[in-house]
Amino acid sequence: MSEKSPAEQGIAAGTSMGAAVILVTVGIIQFFQGIAAVAENEVFVVGIDYTYKFDLTTWGWIHIVLGVVVAAIGVALFTGAGWARIAAIVIAAISIIANFMWLPYYPWWSVLIIALDVVVIWAVSTWKPQAV
Repeated sequence: MSEKSPAEQGIAAGTSMGAAVILVTVGIIQFFQGIAAVAENEVFVVGIDYTYKFDLTTWGWIHIVLGVVVAAIGVALFTGAGWARIAAIVIAAISIIANFMWLPYYPWWSVLIIALDVVVIWAVSTWKPQAV
């Protein structure tokens, strides 16, 4: 086949680093979101009764743990390790599910995190380290 051009190799490396930065950012955001939920149950207000309703303190701890794990995998993704790529896809998918369940409490923020997680999954799954 043909050799990759330097521009294509740069794009591949750029998307991987971009995914790592986004993953660390999402982890930090989720960590602080969890602290807000644990610190005071009055911060988040639910307007409508949804089918699934969970205790905010429990959700806060879930977001704190998830945020730490997401950020740690984002840092590991900077190394380019194969396991970090797989872990990034798995943890981003878990983050999507958690933020979907968090929609009744903070809808706009949850949609933003879901979108960022989708970008991470795309960037990590299309990155070809052998081309860099």
